[in-house]
Amino acid sequence: MPVINSIERELFFIDGQWRKASTSDLAPVFEAATERPLGVAAMGGPEEIDAAVHAARAALQKGPWGRSTPHERAAVMRRFADSLERRGRSTAELVSRQTGMISSLSVSTSATAPVAILRSMADLIEKRTFETRRPSSMGSTIVREEPVGVVGAITAWNYPQLLAMAKIGPALAAGCTVVLKPAPETSLDAYVLAEAAEEAGLPPGVLNIVAGGVHAGKALVAHPDVDKIAFTGSTAAGQAIGEVAGRSFKRVSLELGGKSAAIVLPDADLDVFAGGLKDAVLKNGGQTCTTNSRILVPHGRSSEIIDVLASYVDGLVMGDPLDESVTMGPMVSEQHRERVRSYIRLGQSEGFRTIRGGTDSPEQCPRGWFVSPTIFEGVDNRSPLAQEEIFGPVISVIPYETEEDAINMANDTPFGLGGVVFTEDTEHGLDVASRIRSGTVGVNYYSLDTGSPFGGVKNSGVGREFGPESLDFYLEYKSIYV
Repeated sequence: MPVINSIERELFFIDGQWRKASTSDLAPVFEAATERPLGVAAMGGPEEIDAAVHAARAALQKGPWGRSTPHERAAVMRRFADSLERRGRSTAELVSRQTGMISSLSVSTSATAPVAILRSMADLIEKRTFETRRPSSMGSTIVREEPVGVVGAITAWNYPQLLAMAKIGPALAAGCTVVLKPAPETSLDAYVLAEAAEEAGLPPGVLNIVAGGVHAGKALVAHPDVDKIAFTGSTAAGQAIGEVAGRSFKRVSLELGGKSAAIVLPDADLDVFAGGLKDAVLKNGGQTCTTNSRILVPHGRSSEIIDVLASYVDGLVMGDPLDESVTMGPMVSEQHRERVRSYIRLGQSEGFRTIRGGTDSPEQCPRGWFVSPTIFEGVDNRSPLAQEEIFGPVISVIPYETEEDAINMANDTPFGLGGVVFTEDTEHGLDVASRIRSGTVGVNYYSLDTGSPFGGVKNSGVGREFGPESLDFYLEYKSIYV
């Protein structure tokens, strides 16, 4: 890797200004592939969160943003998109260094997609009617769609720029103001959003960014001047947020964990199956909430399907995520690597056959938080290996007898976020997909579409992000009787 200067982010972006932290709490940020220090970031607490929320409230109620028209907001959002686009390549590199995400994936999710979301939201609000008049028994009723208010956005580390813009884009489009709390692991790239917003001329207080840990997150969720929380992260954290928000009837959108299943039907084309593994199963090293880590296979074809999986894993190139020939990077941190390894040891202790991988790091990567992709055969669907989100490159191959068994096993999980069905009969695949209790399902491939709603059911969350539907979660209806 080329050597870059240490990045220091000791200031927060609040009310359009760069503000010094009230404490000297600086957290180191490391390169996932080398374990070397990359920079430091100040960690905010309740004081910084309070200042950011008050700035957001003032921008909404007293500043120009609260009185802006959709056309005015769209113009600002397009300038914001242009500013981000100019920084795209360097932002993608920074995300790769922090998280270990391979270069091509980081460019698409850290540079291209956030810009596209902003521009699509700008186009949407210029075409949308935010007010209608309906006849009533006494005259008429004006039905208005108004911004929900101040939004507290809390994001995870695995796709930091994409997850942030999934909340910022529709929030700004609706006329809301935002306080963003990024994950500590990816606190450095978050302030690129602030620099771009400042350059684009977002009014002060419209977007505020305070990096921080659990204490900052709790302060944001509990703050009485926050009207909505938009969160991406673990199911356990989402449950805690829901409990606190429910006491004050705060609106919430929660994009949480998953334990998705890929159902390989008996007639599946194995070439198509092999082609779908990159995005469906091992995208971002399995550090993706929609990872289809359970592969449900018919008994009669299990050996050939396992051969395809093993061949795919054997062909992966692990190493420097900025090297374009590399197809899998490391885990985000040492702590997370050890968590993934603990599940591998669990699978071995339960006696499941290890087809590939294990607890050791790949030989070609002596440094960095790498985990060898691991395949377990004959996993019991009731095992924690098949029921709990691992968030790493661990694949459980689970046999089934009948199609009905496969559907039941796919649904036999507390989660409901993703899924995929492999079959030569697309119409039948659609029928099977309709029986999977999940917010998203693919037929013969799985790839996130930012132009369509995304979210989960059951313990995978509430609400939807992406697409025109995402705007609805940042609006409130008001009826005015005339």
